Amino acid sequence: MATIEVRDLARAYGPVRAVDGVTFTVDDGEIFALLGPNGAGKTTTVEILEGYRTRDAGTVQVLGFDPANGGAAYRARIGVVLQSAGFEEEFTVRELVRLQTRLYPRHHDPDELIDLVGLSAKRTTRVKNLSGGQRRRLDLALGLAGAPELLFLDEPTTGFDPAARHRAWDLVAGLRDLGTTILLTTHYLEEAQRLADRVGVLRAGRLVTIGTPEELRVHSELPTVISFGLPQDVGVREIPPLNVPVGVQDGRVYVRTRDPVPDAARLTGWADARGLALPDLAVTPPTLEDAYLALTEEADDGR
Repeated sequence: MATIEVRDLARAYGPVRAVDGVTFTVDDGEIFALLGPNGAGKTTTVEILEGYRTRDAGTVQVLGFDPANGGAAYRARIGVVLQSAGFEEEFTVRELVRLQTRLYPRHHDPDELIDLVGLSAKRTTRVKNLSGGQRRRLDLALGLAGAPELLFLDEPTTGFDPAARHRAWDLVAGLRDLGTTILLTTHYLEEAQRLADRVGVLRAGRLVTIGTPEELRVHSELPTVISFGLPQDVGVREIPPLNVPVGVQDGRVYVRTRDPVPDAARLTGWADARGLALPDLAVTPPTLEDAYLALTEEADDGR
């Protein structure tokens, strides 16, 4: 079943069509990442789904509700983690989480929730004394206070160091494994590739593609990059002929090819026959980020 069903969604601000005929679904227990550059329509779309903004046209069903008139019964079943939120600075972490859980008919135990987001050591710390990353974890705890069936995550790891980001990814994946449906917006394409079951890419208010991260990556038909350090006393002209031209930058060879297997075989066979090492040899297929940039940096569509 679908937790979210959106069909022909539209919203304009004066002459600007911020959301222009968007259609997609999010299945129960799925992590769906909605991606796009600033101004693509992500925030407007998500705010309509959350029930905080009205639409001009289209139909929206979330957990069986129309968010525009779902009221308290709808809000009790969703969690929202905004990109930035304000806190009462004098509360301790436990006081604030306990207060938030009491607002919901169904809720997590405050202390278990604090442990879940990795703030156990900060349980009695006042909010004003938390670091940026710790505040972001508190955001997540508050979003989960009502044990939501659907969680909206807006840039959930902004301000996290790499280790904290990976811990947050594990937490989000664990929520999905427990059956929580998650709609994620992020500018970290590695985050979307790591977490999302499916990805939708918005550009200028329109949904230009939708699919799994692997489908988007493969369908981009972007080249694989073979790279290595040019061996000492070897000239570029000595490299064997390949299916594509060879480029050199700062002493490193780059081969952008759509036939990586035969080209890599020619290179390694040539090096082996001459007894050469190919320093830091790497074969790098296109990533979700590469596919995303290709989709969102195409020529202006005239609107």
